[in-house]
Amino acid sequence: MSSRLAARSARLVLAAVAVTALAATTTACDPEDVADAGSSTAPSAVSSAGSGGSDSSSTGGSSSRGSNSGGSNSGSSTVKTDSGDGGKSSGYGQSCGTNDLDFTVTWEAQPVSYYLVTAKAKSGITCYLDVNTPSVSFGSNADGVASPVGQGGEDPIKLSGSAVAYTGINPKTTDGEGGTEFGNVIIATTEDDPNPAELELPDMATVDKPIVTNWSTKRNETVPRVI
Repeated sequence: MSSRLAARSARLVLAAVAVTALAATTTACDPEDVADAGSSTAPSAVSSAGSGGSDSSSTGGSSSRGSNSGGSNSGSSTVKTDSGDGGKSSGYGQSCGTNDLDFTVTWEAQPVSYYLVTAKAKSGITCYLDVNTPSVSFGSNADGVASPVGQGGEDPIKLSGSAVAYTGINPKTTDGEGGTEFGNVIIATTEDDPNPAELELPDMATVDKPIVTNWSTKRNETVPRVI
């Protein structure tokens, strides 16, 4: 009998434990509690997201402004470089186009007969002869194109104000009476210059296998000789 009482007591204890657990479960799952918990948690999450978003936006905006500021500085530097030295290396400027220059042609009899061309920058222009040899021709035929002889030469030559550069042209390098007469010579700073200059010669020139020297600031270096 004592054994039956002990077993019954154990069952009662287990039943009480089960009821207590059920009650706890029911309390934990109460919809009002869940709603309250959700109501309590949601503002915290939104606040956190808003705070994080605000921080991110603030940081991103600052970074973006920094980037834009850097870009602005870079752009300013680029503009300064372009306007200051033509987009080329430091100490270098825009290349001389033929239409940036004024030319004069004189006939020189000594030490050989040749034409001396003097180039000077137009008023207000500063530029550089960065192609060593001018493009020179008499007429439009290939026979009238002057061959460079490589004499003289400085690279580059700065032209501004009263500074000048010289080149020498010998229109006839052959013996005998052959040749074609021309009253003008065409000169350009480069072969592909879209605005070559046509210069009137002091007199008619007999042209046959003409030659031309490099540009130089020293006129005695521009006496054209066949090499």
